[in-house]
Amino acid sequence: MKTALVTGGSRGIGRAICLKMAEMGYHVLINYKTNTEEANKTLLLVEKAGMTGELLQMDVSDKNQVRDLLGSWIENNTEKYIEVLVNNAGIKDDSLMLYMEDAQWENVIRNNLDSFFYVTRLVLKGMLLKKYGRIINIVSLSGLKGLPGQTNYSAAKAGVIGATKVLAQEVGRNGITVNAIAPGLIKTDMTEGMDENEIKKMIPVRRFGTAEEVAHAAGFLASKEAGYITAETLSINGGLYS
Repeated sequence: MKTALVTGGSRGIGRAICLKMAEMGYHVLINYKTNTEEANKTLLLVEKAGMTGELLQMDVSDKNQVRDLLGSWIENNTEKYIEVLVNNAGIKDDSLMLYMEDAQWENVIRNNLDSFFYVTRLVLKGMLLKKYGRIINIVSLSGLKGLPGQTNYSAAKAGVIGATKVLAQEVGRNGITVNAIAPGLIKTDMTEGMDENEIKKMIPVRRFGTAEEVAHAAGFLASKEAGYITAETLSINGGLYS
């Protein structure tokens, strides 16, 4: 059974990508950390779309949990092959660098960059055996442009972008593509509280993006037809930055 693993799949962009993967015919493995209620809502939506799915509660920033929980899932589900991996889980904790606490730096790096390494390394083994796979990393405008108050977040996302380029070169001959998607201002929990009416004046298309627009791009990169696209970072930001 072809499976798509989406980390941070309980809400926002992650939920929209889970639904897109279901529409594409994948069994969806929905990873989440704490919000079981929202994760179950995502699962229900996947099932309403006519596909199957299941939940995998796991802190992707904890290498032991990834090894034990995801490792056990892979070992115990030999009939389910993770063909698509979407590394979406992440957090931000903004502060000017002068005032940034050690914990703010470490938590953001661990949740956004380390998690990519732990999860991808484990899933990659199966893709190499099958000689096919799609790895999609959700990064950020912040990782391309850099945004004041986000030294930690920008560094983490820029790190994933660099890793995307290198991994694509390592596994391209095995039928595996590795790409990143860099959303700009998207209507999610992360942009709640922002003055949308004021900020959208800076965006050429004059609006925030939607999670579904990001998911549509993820669906394209996950398709067989995108097999000659790898090591790329696709910006979805309404023309705010290129």
